[in-house]
Amino acid sequence: MGAKTAVVTGAGSGIGRRITRALLDAGYRVALAGRREDALEDTAGAAPDALVVPTDVASPESVAGLFAAVRDQWGRLDLLVNNAGVSAGGTVADLSVERWRRVVDTNLTGMFLCAQQAVQLMKDQEPRGGRIINNGSISAHAPRPASVAYTATKHAVTGLTKSISLDGRAWNVACGQIDIGNAATEMTERMSAGIPQADGRVAAEPTFDVQHVADAVLYMASLPLDTNVQFLTITATTMPFIGRG
Repeated sequence: MGAKTAVVTGAGSGIGRRITRALLDAGYRVALAGRREDALEDTAGAAPDALVVPTDVASPESVAGLFAAVRDQWGRLDLLVNNAGVSAGGTVADLSVERWRRVVDTNLTGMFLCAQQAVQLMKDQEPRGGRIINNGSISAHAPRPASVAYTATKHAVTGLTKSISLDGRAWNVACGQIDIGNAATEMTERMSAGIPQADGRVAAEPTFDVQHVADAVLYMASLPLDTNVQFLTITATTMPFIGRG
């Protein structure tokens, strides 16, 4: 069958960039999706098996174009890493509807659109099937202060993962979720200076090497389709998450 193929959304930076490079190093052919073409090109480097496809995951037309490009280039899809996401600080009292919709459109609708296109491709290819890995978050379990939109979407991603897992049985499509807490990326640099806690304090939080996230995704992706990691949680060991922190 040749090399396996993958799509990674949000591939231009952070966790998505590290996962993409790990997949390329492991011999995958990878389509890199994201809004910034220059950032995608930087992630791809000189890798011959990288396909850069600028994509807005909130746009049905843009997402359809991404998966059409994969089908035209490689004829099949083995793995979707549904990673793209945005955040917007704000409480239920003050978050604007516009910012709420932007987060929902990207984090939830975007994941649905990509999963729908992936499943449609996976169920019609030979051999049939594939795997989807959704990037949830520690926020899929518990909120941070003033994170109503992000937390709501990440809780919803858990339901999306379960539904895809159930529906996907008919087409040999496995779906799992990785929930990440404080991987060291550009987004978590501020944690060393201190971020708000549930009790009103501002405290620094530990982070961990994002390569461990990429390694975990590679493990999930390496399993045969009759085996699935449904949920995997990976965090900095001493971050304030378990118990009272």
